[in-house]
Amino acid sequence: MNWNKLNGQIDIENFMELFGEFHDSCLKELYMWTETSVGEDFSMSMSIELDTCVRVLFQRQVPEPSAIELLFKGVTQFHVVPRAEGQDASIYGAKLMVREGLFYWAEDEEWQLNQPFLHPISWISAKELLWRDASSWMGEDLRYGVLKDEENQ
Repeated sequence: MNWNKLNGQIDIENFMELFGEFHDSCLKELYMWTETSVGEDFSMSMSIELDTCVRVLFQRQVPEPSAIELLFKGVTQFHVVPRAEGQDASIYGAKLMVREGLFYWAEDEEWQLNQPFLHPISWISAKELLWRDASSWMGEDLRYGVLKDEENQ
């Protein structure tokens, strides 16, 4: 599974068309990490760069691709709002845009940057955005967390 980098508005439009504007999709799982760590000698290692990254797996009810993974690098903001009890977790249309060098993804196509929204939604912004086809990752199996990425073993 090779990563595809989004470089601007044309790439965004092509990607959104490929994945059907996220219609009838769901956020299956996500994984966040930084370069900050504490060594065995208890010394701390950290970066002064934007070092937060987030991988997000989406699945949808349409083939080709039926699942995609987004990789946000240099995350500047990350807002996760789980669905309330009794609400479905379907995404009916998402927003993906680039503004002033940052990529923004939001789970509602009506979302606007810096404007109040009628209900809380999940959204993320980052300096870089990559995607890859993850259609082989359909179903209930978990792909992140304690499981290792096949390419990094």
